[in-house]
Parts: sequence; structure tokens; C-alpha cells
Amino acid sequence: MKPKTIQFFFSLSFFAWLGVAMASGEHAGGHGHGEGYDPYTEIGKPGVSTEVDRTVAVEMNDEMSFIPDTLTVKQGETIRFTVKNVGETDHEFVLGTEKDLLAHYEMMKKYPETEHEDPSMIRVDPGQTGEIVWQFTKAGQVHFGCLLPGHYEAGMKGAVSVETAAA
Repeated sequence: MKPKTIQFFFSLSFFAWLGVAMASGEHAGGHGHGEGYDPYTEIGKPGVSTEVDRTVAVEMNDEMSFIPDTLTVKQGETIRFTVKNVGETDHEFVLGTEKDLLAHYEMMKKYPETEHEDPSMIRVDPGQTGEIVWQFTKAGQVHFGCLLPGHYEAGMKGAVSVETAAA
């Protein structure tokens, strides 16, 4: 199979798996979410680049760390992450719940060459800079990590604390 065909089928199977996993949930009954379900509910949603409240520069390095690895934002705030890979190997910046990041990481260990597009993640080549614009709509913790094989378990992860919006 051609790499693009493999990529398409992996992406298709990943989102099918993700739908099943989310539909089974942890709430009573294990029922589906129905129409209007938004997979980003727990972590926010893609932001609008013209409505950014502030920009946060994040560096990724070959010591398997993010700088900074913690951040505090306010609920409703839209952040432009400028993500620079200062290392000599590829790195990713992926937003998600801790549970979703772990599940995605396990899949990436099995299929390390998989490339996919999602507004909550970016893969950055060495020496390059990428960008994610994200709105944090729910108070709590949003995690981030590099899900390339070996990176996440080496500690390449961090968290965003989302403070409750003032009433």
C-alpha cells in the first residue's frame, strides 16, 4: 500500500476507535452521545486566530521536555501557542485529557510514522516553529505531550491549569 493510503486508513480507524471509546464512556448505561457531541468538550475547542487573548511561546527539546511545562489560563481565554522545536529530532505538541493522551501514545508506539491533522496537535520538524490556537472553555486541567514513541514516557509532557472565569 502507498503511504498516503496507509495514513488514510489509520486515521479512519483511529477516529472510529475514538468514537467507540468515547461512546462507551464512564457514565452509567454506556450510551452514545448522539448528534451534537463535541470531542473537545473536556479540553476546549479550536480558537479563532483573530480573537487571541495572548501568545505563549513553547520550546520542545531533545532532553524530552517542554519549556514551559506548566501554564495557567483563564476559562474562555484563547491562546496562540507558538511551538518551536529546538532539538534535532521531530517532536509533537498535543493537547488532550491525560486519558486520551495515554491512549493516543499507545497507538503511536504501534504506528510511529502515522501523520494526522487535528487542530489540537502539531508535529514540528527540527529547527521549525508551528502554531496552535486554542480556546480553553472549561475549568480544570488540560494536558499536553509529545506522543512520538519514547518521548511521552521519557517525561515530555505538561499541563495547562484552566482557572474558573470570574463571575
